[in-house]
Amino acid sequence: MSGPMRTRARRVLGALLCAALLLVAGAPRAQAAVYWGMRGERVRQVQRKLLQWGYMDGEADGVYGQETYDAVRLFQQRNGLTADGVAGSQTLAAMGLSGGAAAASTSAASSYEGDVELLARLIYGEARGEPYTGMVAVGAVALNRVRSSRFPNTLAGVIYQEGAFDAVSDGQIDLTPNEQARRAARDAMNGWDPTGGCLYYYNPQTATSSWIWSREVRLNIGEHSFAV
Repeated sequence: MSGPMRTRARRVLGALLCAALLLVAGAPRAQAAVYWGMRGERVRQVQRKLLQWGYMDGEADGVYGQETYDAVRLFQQRNGLTADGVAGSQTLAAMGLSGGAAAASTSAASSYEGDVELLARLIYGEARGEPYTGMVAVGAVALNRVRSSRFPNTLAGVIYQEGAFDAVSDGQIDLTPNEQARRAARDAMNGWDPTGGCLYYYNPQTATSSWIWSREVRLNIGEHSFAV
C-alpha cells in the first residue's frame, strides 16, 4: 500500500473509532446497583425508603450491611422482585429511586399496564363482590396514598406497606383478577376517584382497629366506609 493510501486508511479508521466512542458515550447506562459493602449517599437513599416503609429500624447510616441487605430482600419478596439482596435497576425503580437512562429504558406503556395489573389484584382481593363504583374507589384510595407524603410514593410501595391491606396479609393479592377488576383499575388509574381524595376505607362490620374508627368518614359505598 502506497504512502497516501496508508494515510487515507488511517484517517478512515480514526473517524470510525471516534464515531464508535461517541456512540458508547451517548448510550443509555443502566442504573448502578447498590449492594453489600457499599457506603455513601446512594445507600442512604435506599435506607431512607426502607425506613419510611417499615422494612428496617434505626437510621440511614450509609453503610450497606446485614440489616440493609435483609430489608432489601424483604422489600423484593413483597414486591414480586428477585430476592437477591441487591438493589438493582428494578428494585430501585420499585422504590422510586431509578433515574436517567434506566427509567427512560422502560416504556410508559409497560409501566402503566404493570400498575393496572397490580392494582387490579388489590381490587380483586379487597373488593370483589362490591358495587363497581366501590371497586374503583378501593383502587382510588391506593392511588391517593401514592400522591400523599404520608405514604410510599410508588404503587407497589403503598400496596405492600406492612399491614396496609388485608389482601396482602392473607395472600389474596396473589389471586388472578377478573376483567371487572382490571377495568376498575384502569378507571382509577385514568383519574376516576369516587371517594373525593380519601386515604382509608374499612368494613364497619368487621373492622377491629380502634384507630380506623377515629378517621372522618366521607361516604359509604357497598360494605365499605371511606375516610380521610
